[in-house]
Amino acid sequence: MKRNPQGDWTIKDVETVCAQHGVSCKPPTGGGSHYKVFHPRIDHIQTIPFKRPIKPVYIRRLVRFLEVVRRIK
Repeated sequence: MKRNPQGDWTIKDVETVCAQHGVSCKPPTGGGSHYKVFHPRIDHIQTIPFKRPIKPVYIRRLVRFLEVVRRIK
């Protein structure tokens, strides 16, 4: 994802990488359209739309979020 944020990423890819890093990835509730990505030790909640393809800006933000998670572990 870091090398190719423009790839044809799906929400399943996002869920997989989050699980590998110990980060929660919750589906939308109440008619929303964005998954919520969060970690208990970080105050920020990253949102990712589940429409395909996911825009590169969201993938870049997810990569930065996961790098912060890796640093605090």
